[in-house]
Amino acid sequence: MTTLKQRLVSRIRGLGPVTVADFMSEALAARPNSYYRSGDPLGASGDFITAPEISQMFGEMIGVWLAERWQAIGSPSRVMLVELGPGRGTLLADALRATRKVAGFHEAIELHLVEINETLRQTQAKAITTLTPHWHSSFNELPSSDVPLLLVANEFFDALPIRQLQRGERDWHERLIDVVDEDLRFVLSPGSSPLAALLPRDTASAKPGDIAEVSPASLALMQAIAERIARRRGAALIVDYGRAGALGPSLQAVANHRRAEPLAAPGEADLSALVDFATLARVADQAGAAVFGPVGQGAFLTALGIELRAKALKAKGGKDIDAALARLIAPEQMGTLFKALAVIDKNQSPPAGFA
Repeated sequence: MTTLKQRLVSRIRGLGPVTVADFMSEALAARPNSYYRSGDPLGASGDFITAPEISQMFGEMIGVWLAERWQAIGSPSRVMLVELGPGRGTLLADALRATRKVAGFHEAIELHLVEINETLRQTQAKAITTLTPHWHSSFNELPSSDVPLLLVANEFFDALPIRQLQRGERDWHERLIDVVDEDLRFVLSPGSSPLAALLPRDTASAKPGDIAEVSPASLALMQAIAERIARRRGAALIVDYGRAGALGPSLQAVANHRRAEPLAAPGEADLSALVDFATLARVADQAGAAVFGPVGQGAFLTALGIELRAKALKAKGGKDIDAALARLIAPEQMGTLFKALAVIDKNQSPPAGFA
């Protein structure tokens, strides 16, 4: 039994079953021994590979999008550029390289990175050499300022804690985690859950036994981002794997690039869940921002010109470009499962990639 699992078992035995959100928070972010606070989970030697690690083209296209949005808000002399969960810093390093000739853009940037992993912070500092980052542990730690915000979050929302509900004969009951025969197991709360009020319309057709998911943490973060953009101008780009709705269980664990049992070894595997883009979009709209998307990652990157960039890289002798391009945009790979959502203030023109 891992140290983190021992701590969870002791907590449950003393205080009772925990929510799926509490379990995810403990396994992914709580000190010590949690997944995102120890080591580097990325790459071939880690547990998973994200789009920026597949090809430089991904970060370059994001850079093009951010520079276009900076120009759309009038090319201000100061702009706060924020990345949530920057990984190894690869996305921003590629984005900044691709936009180095955009007059005035880099000079305007105040760079802020939201990252809790000390190992990755050191890697990010080495990858991003043209600007000096400021690190924070959460979005709420960003300095309060009237400076416009440009934000990117790639594969960040999928790791935010979720709550799971299961439909009974009459009501929704919360799915909890308890200790059964020394192991962690799912159980149901005896009473109905007030969280059912947060479920979107697609869950109205649920039948007894169906499971739905809601992420209060994701909704709160989206509201904070959208409110800031609505008040101070700017744009946010959310790219993640997800769906339009909340019905169906999607909690998964990945270790060594393979699926794993989510409750088996907390702290030793990545945990994630499908992002409910429809609900995120509704929250951003209610917060006063304009919302575009979601659109498939393939359509988004193609509209930004990734195929032309691939052709240029091949002409320069780049290797494995076609395979990387297909992985990023092909429908059977990341092209449709991964989606992009844009949140901007209502004074702007529609953003690139969302026509």
